[in-house]
Amino acid sequence: MSGELDLVEPSTLGLNNERLRRVADYAKSYVDDGFMVGTDVLVARYGKVALRESFGFADREAEKTVGSDTIWRIFSMTKPIVSVAIMQLVEEGKLRLQDPLSAFVSAFEKTEVFSGGTADKPETVPVERPINISDLLTHTAGLSYWFTNQHPVDEMYRKAEIDKAREKLSLEELTDFLAQFPLRHQPGTRWSYSMATDVLGRVIEVIEERSLYEALAERILEPLGMVDTSFQISDEKIGRLAACYMPEEGTLSPLLLEKPEESSYRTSRWQSGGGGLLSTMHDYNRFCSMLINEGELDGKRILDSQTLKKMMENHLPDKADMTDAGDPLYYKGFFDGVGFGLGFAVVQDPVKGRIQAKEGEASWGGMASTAFWVDPAEKISCIFLTQLVPSGTHIKLRWDLRALVNQAIEEQ
Repeated sequence: MSGELDLVEPSTLGLNNERLRRVADYAKSYVDDGFMVGTDVLVARYGKVALRESFGFADREAEKTVGSDTIWRIFSMTKPIVSVAIMQLVEEGKLRLQDPLSAFVSAFEKTEVFSGGTADKPETVPVERPINISDLLTHTAGLSYWFTNQHPVDEMYRKAEIDKAREKLSLEELTDFLAQFPLRHQPGTRWSYSMATDVLGRVIEVIEERSLYEALAERILEPLGMVDTSFQISDEKIGRLAACYMPEEGTLSPLLLEKPEESSYRTSRWQSGGGGLLSTMHDYNRFCSMLINEGELDGKRILDSQTLKKMMENHLPDKADMTDAGDPLYYKGFFDGVGFGLGFAVVQDPVKGRIQAKEGEASWGGMASTAFWVDPAEKISCIFLTQLVPSGTHIKLRWDLRALVNQAIEEQ
């Protein structure tokens, strides 16, 4: 069965079993306290699973508990997978980090930068240099998201209902549409979380001359045995898809947002490289295991180890963290001491961030409060899965989990 994972005694991996239980207790507390309907958490070291426990419901209304093979909306945890595919193309000489985006998506030849005015009457100036592939990987291209609510360009995205485009537009159409909006800032100058990885998905399609899913399947998903990871849910698997919830205002109790049988993932046109994949704990653990094993898993090499190492270095301007080089996401200071690499957030200075994390940890999360990280030095990975939108509802869990996992390490 694709969801089953073999557990190893934690002490054989240099982890204290009793202290590691705190991770499971923490995941359970969100269900017990009524903040999440169901949770699933995994901790692995050296690619071997030391802890994997699930709690509560995948679908509360249907009374389906979280199963070993539950399928989850991983949203932005799609980004690292697409970023790996981009770096495969770089390794093959089909793409360069300094290549201009317009060489693959001609609509971006005319894009300008917002300089003043309002969302209804924007003032713009020409770009000082074109957007390149590296800008997209590091979220410094100047693109935006409709939900960030930080800038007039965000408002322009909302007015254009880009959030509903997934059911209406193909990836090609969506990317051309994005090019019509001004950029938030000059390319390469600031970090602003954005639809950049969706655009990278289109770059992959142009180079590969096939759909994003076909490219990801052959390059990453099939070699890693990620058998349940896709942009759409089939009728035969719909019973395994978790329901999605949102917090009630005031109480934060989960309210049903999307039933599995009514999911847009059954009919979606747009293969979103920024947030469109469905996956399972089994599958995402395979991806993390490849990252921990320096780009290879079960004899199949996905990326060169040096390429992966570069992806997990801070690439922001002047090596600044996301607080100093970017616009606040979640709350001011959340990313103190955390830079951004080629597709991953990277812990650079845990002391500055006052976080119980370790330098070099690479991570990201998803809109439904999912999260993961890998620690290349300690060879540890952790994945937390649930379905509560938006991720900012209980965002501190990302750092809480780091503290709980790292305090269980006995081998230094």
